[in-house]
Amino acid sequence: MTVGQDPTAAVLIIGNEILSGRTQDVNLNAIARGLGAVGIPVREARVVPDTRSAIVEALNILRAQHTYVFTTGGIGPTHDDITVDAVAAAFGVPAIENPAARAVLVDHYGADRLTPARLRMARTPQGAELVANPVSAAPGIKIGNVFILAGVPDVMRAMLDGIIPTLRPGPAIYSKTVSAYIAESVIAEGLGAIAARFAQLDIGSYPWVRDGRFGTALVARGTDEQAVAKAAEEIMELVLAMGAEITSSAA
Repeated sequence: MTVGQDPTAAVLIIGNEILSGRTQDVNLNAIARGLGAVGIPVREARVVPDTRSAIVEALNILRAQHTYVFTTGGIGPTHDDITVDAVAAAFGVPAIENPAARAVLVDHYGADRLTPARLRMARTPQGAELVANPVSAAPGIKIGNVFILAGVPDVMRAMLDGIIPTLRPGPAIYSKTVSAYIAESVIAEGLGAIAARFAQLDIGSYPWVRDGRFGTALVARGTDEQAVAKAAEEIMELVLAMGAEITSSAA
């Protein structure tokens, strides 16, 4: 990432349980919202299994293309928690028992209860820093531009809350939404024309169904506040001109 460019982020979600459908991921939403609030858009997200080669390949691509990468999952005490080893391999360093991480676990569990399984959570890639975990003690990890976070949502969010103030913020991101009882196909041509006039913005349509009626949320989003407001105004005018019932208009 060239110095001076606006920061971007990617999320690498790790876990067989996500891909099997056994567990529903909610971490991507929390990360995207948290980073978006400080002007860091999430530009890419990938889900990979608990396979070392898959993690290494995806991580090396993402960390080369984005200012920050956040991984979730695979840093617990069991045999299939291999994220630390995979990240270490991606950076070309060994995974080690981190003395500072061990001290955190000793303080939390007590030295006499620090089992081999729990001690696995003291392992980090060599040269990594710790990310505080105010919920369950076992720390997250930072190495280079990569943050290795827990998969458990409450723990992940607590880690993320501590990280966000340390990041380089980007320009504020503004958003306005016009939601109406109108089908995407009906408004598509007019919305496309608005999108062409405001090429610097992300303008999208997101259909929904409510009480058997079809509607669409029309969103203008970008870093130019005046352009976002103007685009939203034109979207509103388009919807009203087509005789649609507006259900809401909000930031």
